[in-house]
Amino acid sequence: MLLDAKNKFGEDFMTLEERYKITSNDYMDFFVMYNGNLSILEKYQNYTQQIMNNRYAIIYVPVSEMTMSSIVSFGYAAFPSCYSLASQRSLEVSGVERLRRFTNFNLYGDGVLIGIVDTGIDYTNPIFIREDGTSKIVSIWDQTIDSEDQFPEGTFYGTEYTARQMNQALASSNPFEIVPSRDENGHGTALAGIAAGNIVPDARFSGVAPAAGLAIVKLKEAKQNLRDFFFIPDGVPCYQENDIMWGVRYLVSVARRERRPMVILIGLSSSQGAHDGMGHLGSMLSIFGDLPSITVVLAAGNEGGSRRHFFSTIDPQVGNITVELNVGDNENSFAMELWGETPNSYSVDIISPSGEFVPRIGVGLQATREISFLFEDTILYLDSKLVEIQSGQQLILFRFRNPARGTWRFQVHSLGDLTGSIHVWLPSDNFISNGTYFLHATPYTTITNPGNSIVPITITAYNPDSNVLYVNASRGYSRINTIKPELAAPGVNILSPTLDHGFQRITGTSAAAAHAAGIAAMILEWGIVRGNSPRIDAVEVKKLLIRGANRRPDLSYPNRDWGYGTIDIFSVFNILRSDFL
Repeated sequence: MLLDAKNKFGEDFMTLEERYKITSNDYMDFFVMYNGNLSILEKYQNYTQQIMNNRYAIIYVPVSEMTMSSIVSFGYAAFPSCYSLASQRSLEVSGVERLRRFTNFNLYGDGVLIGIVDTGIDYTNPIFIREDGTSKIVSIWDQTIDSEDQFPEGTFYGTEYTARQMNQALASSNPFEIVPSRDENGHGTALAGIAAGNIVPDARFSGVAPAAGLAIVKLKEAKQNLRDFFFIPDGVPCYQENDIMWGVRYLVSVARRERRPMVILIGLSSSQGAHDGMGHLGSMLSIFGDLPSITVVLAAGNEGGSRRHFFSTIDPQVGNITVELNVGDNENSFAMELWGETPNSYSVDIISPSGEFVPRIGVGLQATREISFLFEDTILYLDSKLVEIQSGQQLILFRFRNPARGTWRFQVHSLGDLTGSIHVWLPSDNFISNGTYFLHATPYTTITNPGNSIVPITITAYNPDSNVLYVNASRGYSRINTIKPELAAPGVNILSPTLDHGFQRITGTSAAAAHAAGIAAMILEWGIVRGNSPRIDAVEVKKLLIRGANRRPDLSYPNRDWGYGTIDIFSVFNILRSDFL
């Protein structure tokens, strides 16, 4: 089973004495996909190993051993991707209020858990407290607070807080002395409120599934060594892929422990990787989404209007195309990924803004180069893999330190007798400035990971007042043409809770995903809690939502912008009611 994996001694490899390496910036975290074959891990016996499940292990490599050839040595897939935060009328357009007028479909998420991996939660906010003064949160795993023995089994870091501890805290005059977990950012609190916050009539606010319980993971920030490697700017929230995966594993264990169905909500995004849903986190989410009583809901990302994606085919008679990249005035350093479709192979000539020419990079099975420019104070670190292990595609990773301002030109050559094609992605969200963009960008194939994951439900955002797609919403499909997003939910000017126990309006696909997570909880209540479909999983929930989606007569579906249409939970059950007649 993916959730539980032990070594041959029945214990995790890591010891308590070694767990400091999880948070220490002196060690880099690397994935090893061993797929239950422990002999693969013998190759890394000189490093501390931590078993995540029967597919993945994490090894901790001293930063002192990192060299220019580390990507060649460990592989690009070994590096955890860096994730950022993807950020009453809505209940009406989604059919929630209309559905609740029928006694048999008066669904509020009762008996269901919504699990969220994000920035934590303000558990003292009244919208997360029942009328009797107890918390609707069943547990919090705060990865940022160290403890000797209160971490979840096998994780070796952070602190888990139970509902009993939170209830004691809420009954005290100083709750944070008992449960010190806080959400300093507010993003996680906002998503939890949209999905499952209590009804507040005076503020005209209600979570979509106000009777649902909550299970929360507060992520620790990414290690500085990983941020430095991928040139993530200081002060920008950034989270490691392996910490997110530990969080998902924890949430599934909570659902088992509580014996309740769960919707897992992730409102995080990354433009790293092949955008095919086959990465570490995406694969894990697809496996868990296939489990009965588990549904996974993901944000599509907010990259559709950012001009950070380039795509082109390459005519074999011509043999090359030019990618033009504008680097803004305030850009210190950034990374860029070029993915070339097989069976062709690709190489790149580079022309800097001053006209300096660097010929043919990327030829060969693998290459690592450090390039200094004569007329610009720029250093380019370049790694090329002809066959990247997860996707099978060619990857050329560019990492620019102190890039010269102006237009960079990359002439991409395709070797082969078939039409070639390339995708080039810049980092998402605040990992790069708005002044850095492709001059001939495309808004499509901009669904951020893990939104390309095949089994989970990926949600885009639209304005429920104007019925217009959110202008910055990422567009589909995935690179391998998996239909993503599947659905659109309200995500523009959505009322959400704040850290001062007030309310504000937020916009983004993460807000839309939170709305959809609440609706998924209603379906799990109907199916599992009320016994109408006891083994319903993410795929069945997705199919029900697609069947009931609203579709405009002037558009064909599915499409890259809207997926199969806008969520309408009333229509879902109206169709089911007709089927039962």
